[in-house]
Amino acid sequence: MPPSNLAPSAPEPTGRYLDFAERERIALARARGEGVREIARQLGRSPSTISRELRRNAATRGGGLEYRAHTAQWHADRAAMRPKPAKLLTNPVLREYVQVRLAGNIATPGGKSIPGPQVDWKGRRHGPRRSRRWSKAWSPEQIANRLLMDFPEDASMRISHEAIYQALYVQGRGALRRELTACLRTGRALRVPRERVRNRGKSFVTPEILISERPACVEDRAVPGHWEGDLIVGLASSAIGTLVERSTRFTMLLHLPPHPGHGKQPREKNGPALAGHGAEAVRDAIAKAIASLPAQFRKSLTWDQGTEMSQHAKLTMDTGLQVYFCDPQSPWQRGTNENTNGLLRQYFPKGTDLSAHKARELNAVALALNTRPRKTLGWRTPAEAFNELLRSTKQSSVATTS
Repeated sequence: MPPSNLAPSAPEPTGRYLDFAERERIALARARGEGVREIARQLGRSPSTISRELRRNAATRGGGLEYRAHTAQWHADRAAMRPKPAKLLTNPVLREYVQVRLAGNIATPGGKSIPGPQVDWKGRRHGPRRSRRWSKAWSPEQIANRLLMDFPEDASMRISHEAIYQALYVQGRGALRRELTACLRTGRALRVPRERVRNRGKSFVTPEILISERPACVEDRAVPGHWEGDLIVGLASSAIGTLVERSTRFTMLLHLPPHPGHGKQPREKNGPALAGHGAEAVRDAIAKAIASLPAQFRKSLTWDQGTEMSQHAKLTMDTGLQVYFCDPQSPWQRGTNENTNGLLRQYFPKGTDLSAHKARELNAVALALNTRPRKTLGWRTPAEAFNELLRSTKQSSVATTS
């Protein structure tokens, strides 16, 4: 057994971890020149366990990695002592990085800060039909993995997503303020499983433009230019349109302000849609947003079966964008857009008046989403992925012209 003066507060060894006797056998085997796999076979351990032990707990004072049992046990006992100081407490630069990406203000493309609604922290989750705090709102997983890209050579700038969650939720850790939980996507004050909500649409489209007729190449996301779209609806029939490119997850938001007279007079049956998200308004908003893109990025659009897309034929004629519709009550067929709508609900909660937001505010929210790293993109941002495709498209067109 190891001497008790190494680390009296360390926990008793268990079969899960190497003990002092096993470390002595490792030291003797290394002295005989035996390899990692041979040592692992003798101890009945995984080769990765032995490799990690030799790397973490070797003596380094002589400038090399000489393995000695007493030194290795001292390193292991010191690492096992609890409680440990939170990493965000001991590293102010790392704490600032995490806080800015979790709770920093969003901004316009020109760099002007958009504070968003003023929301007081009440120690619990936001209620229904309440405004929410606006922030960059990166998830802990996005922050943890983006650190690897932003600081590839700085080992001190590393933290797991679980450590960030514990800094937010576990009392006594003291690294991040509890009210920053309002900046998480769910905004929950306690960690509980999240729920998903399904949208329902109306069936009015013909079979030849259902999603089953969409080309198979759209499904694998290898070819850019295929979009998914939807409306998120708020109080008083207010709405915001969303467009998401499938391969890069690049998001565009459509400003759909109400027309004059909306809410001030009874709705006229079969009259014009004054709420701002009728078929004509949605068609014009999509055409305006898509028209700024090269033709290679205007291949198809998949929508649910809402009547706001009843003028899809004219949209196709005006923009060249082929429109397809999901099956009834099947929002998972536009999963990319549904996921994006969930992210947008952090900025535009259900039950709030979405017509209160101006176009520049929508642009700021879209920029915040497009500059968030995504796991599915290898922790690149949608803006980085989209710009890379734009550059490659321009270079290929120049080469063809030459």
